[in-house]
Amino acid sequence: MDTYKTIDITAEGLYKDKGSKFLSSVHHVESVDEAMAIVSEYRRRYYDARHVCYAYMLGAARDTFRANDDSEPSGTAGRPILGQINSACLTDVLVIVVRYFGGVLLGTSGLIVAYRTAAADAIANAQVVERIIEGRVEVRYGYSELSYVMRVVKDTQARIVGQQQLEECLLEVSIRQDMVENFVSRFNDVKGVNVKVL
Repeated sequence: MDTYKTIDITAEGLYKDKGSKFLSSVHHVESVDEAMAIVSEYRRRYYDARHVCYAYMLGAARDTFRANDDSEPSGTAGRPILGQINSACLTDVLVIVVRYFGGVLLGTSGLIVAYRTAAADAIANAQVVERIIEGRVEVRYGYSELSYVMRVVKDTQARIVGQQQLEECLLEVSIRQDMVENFVSRFNDVKGVNVKVL
């Protein structure tokens, strides 16, 4: 599988139960730092809310994730939110649910339903997009190899993400993961070209 699903544009949702309001939002994020910066912003913006709970999933392999209950009973907020991210098979997303307490306790099962439903509503309102898993490759070469390097870039439909042309040229490309090996092998017998998979 060389694709993954994520969202592009932030979307919001809402769930109400016994006076409590659960405001949810889903964001596209690409790092833990980016996710935590958004959580901090929500804590500032909704300073009067009782809880700001969240979960995130990162990376094409979906192997970096976290769920946070923000002092709700353990397992009643972050895990149900993460469960909705998993149900939708999304990655590179952060889902935040802000709770305004309505004065009536919902109980453990009521909280799980509330956080799960609020998260699901935000995800349902989001536009899910499919992205190609890409690898990054760095190519160092002399100016005399420029035309050959550019031909390989074109042939393999690699996307140039960084470039320097000094005495030694440097090119960083992003390329479909299943094409990385082919891209690298095209330079195996070319003198003056060094290739490194990042």
